[in-house]
Amino acid sequence: MIDAKYFLKGFYSIKGARSPAIALGASFIAIGALLKNIGFTIQESIFSTFLTYALPGSLIMAESMIIGASLINIFIAVWLVNARLYPMTVSLMPLLIHKSQPRWKYYLSCHFIAVSSWLIMKDKYEGVKKEFRIDFWIGIGMATWSVAIISTIVGYFASDFLNKDILIGLAIINPIYFTCMMVGSMKTIKISLSIILGTILGPSFYFISPEWCILFGGIVAGSIAFLIGEINGE
Repeated sequence: MIDAKYFLKGFYSIKGARSPAIALGASFIAIGALLKNIGFTIQESIFSTFLTYALPGSLIMAESMIIGASLINIFIAVWLVNARLYPMTVSLMPLLIHKSQPRWKYYLSCHFIAVSSWLIMKDKYEGVKKEFRIDFWIGIGMATWSVAIISTIVGYFASDFLNKDILIGLAIINPIYFTCMMVGSMKTIKISLSIILGTILGPSFYFISPEWCILFGGIVAGSIAFLIGEINGE
């Protein structure tokens, strides 16, 4: 069973001015409005966020439908963009695994991997006993997931009152917040170099390949930062 004490502690950890849940909610208000504008019903909009609550995956799905992409192409596009969550999973699971906990909790918790929940967990895990971290993590995941679903509903019904500029502003709050969080976490050579080089190389690769510039910039920047960090003993 899930320990209620640590589950609720994780659930309520999204409160506060620094919480990524605020930016997440603002972005999913924009997603809800966008889904209504492309013809989704309220049930379809809720189900979409229910299954894919990481923001880029939802945006890719909506944009692909707007241009008339096939179902298989939409699936592949969403799958590829969500592959970015794999490194987060690799870095997070060693912090959560404990022999006293059943495997089904880890399978369940995989659905909650997103930048917002990952940031909260990485910021607070040291204050939780390892035995109960998976329960704490499920609480965080359920909270951010709920925020995304509720915000989608709000955005869907508020879409008639939101103009294009407001929607764009809401949609970019999340990446701006994550950028600020990453800058705030520049405490090691690896992290600092990956952020600085990514900021430089991403736009630079745009002149070579606009479609692949973010991927190429991220791979090159991350690889250089990792190698330099290893050389310096980090």
